[in-house]
Amino acid sequence: ANIQHTLIYTDNSILLFFFLSFFFFFGHFFIELQQELNAFRAQWMSELKPSCGTSDQLLKAKGHKRTQDIAREEKATELFLRAVQEEQNGAVYEAIKFYRMAMQLVPDIEFKINYSRPPDADRVGGNYMEDNDVDGEIEDLLAYFEQQLTLENSFPKICTPELEMTQLHISALPREILMYIFRWVVSSDLDMRALEQLSLVCRGFYICARDPEIWRSACLRVWGRNCTKLVPFKSWREMFLQRPRVRFDGVYISKTSYIRQGEESLDGFYRAWHHVEYYRYLRFFPDGHVIMLTTPEDPLSIVPRLRTRNTRMDSVLLGHFRLSQETDNQTKVFAVVCKKKEEKVTEIQRNRFCRRNPAPEAEHIFHVGLHLSSGGRQIVSKLVWIHHSCHITYKPTGETVVTAFDLDRMYTPFFFARVKSYTAFSEQPL
Repeated sequence: ANIQHTLIYTDNSILLFFFLSFFFFFGHFFIELQQELNAFRAQWMSELKPSCGTSDQLLKAKGHKRTQDIAREEKATELFLRAVQEEQNGAVYEAIKFYRMAMQLVPDIEFKINYSRPPDADRVGGNYMEDNDVDGEIEDLLAYFEQQLTLENSFPKICTPELEMTQLHISALPREILMYIFRWVVSSDLDMRALEQLSLVCRGFYICARDPEIWRSACLRVWGRNCTKLVPFKSWREMFLQRPRVRFDGVYISKTSYIRQGEESLDGFYRAWHHVEYYRYLRFFPDGHVIMLTTPEDPLSIVPRLRTRNTRMDSVLLGHFRLSQETDNQTKVFAVVCKKKEEKVTEIQRNRFCRRNPAPEAEHIFHVGLHLSSGGRQIVSKLVWIHHSCHITYKPTGETVVTAFDLDRMYTPFFFARVKSYTAFSEQPL
């Protein structure tokens, strides 16, 4: 029994020894494994942090690139719409320049533009012919600006300097002087586009540019006694912008081309054909004068020479025009032009023995009738022929013969082309 009990005790001791050895070995192993796991986690977290910074940098770079793309597309859209407006105004070379700049920024900008939005053009002043704001909104805006100026200062001024100045600011001038300056801006050429651009400077200039007296004077220069009443318009500005009239800040151009059969060759083998191309130009002035010219020379060489009435071209026709609104609500333009009269020679030149061209025995006066219509997006930018005749007066007998011309396909309509140099300088105030 004692031996059996000793064996059992020995077996239990051995088992206990094995169990203690097992727990000691695997416990030490688990501690090392936990330490390795913690080291791995720390290394993983340290490697993960730079990758998060890199991803943030990538996101920031993508956002910056997206912002640049949006800005580039907006700039290309502005340039493309500017090119469209220049092309509509007849400035083809300027339009090509802006088209090229827009396509260099965004090659497919033509297909990304929403044409339902009006072009934001010159983009200082815009196109005042298309800026037909509702008159109620304009009145509210004027009242709002006037109220703001009144609330800001007990003695309201037209404008206030944004920065401190050592010299006298324009706001110190009386309003009467400013209005006189505004009349010089409009000038005798009725450059209302410049007035609209000036109104974008500040609230006070906007109020001055909407002065009814300026717009009333402009309407009187255009229509004379036929605009004594505002009805059906609500303001003089609305009348000037919406009532059909001829424009003075450019020239009307008509291009005619046809093919004419030439003479047969000496051997009768072939017959030449000639392509004939010529232009008609009409330049209107606010004082009622008009210039008409028919020439094969292109507009690039002729348009600068039509800035004033004192042109030295012999083939030019000078005269007067008037606007007439018939019962059919069509505004018509009637002009009477003739060749400019030669200056009288002095007595000394008359006594000289020199060969002179004899004075013409007949005087040719041309009567022209046109009616205004709209062409494209521009208002009343097209003149269509309705009458053309020649009155020949023979000086020896005083007899007058009238010859009316048939208005066939050779009488192509006139289209308006704005010329910036015509209103670049002011000679007289409005």
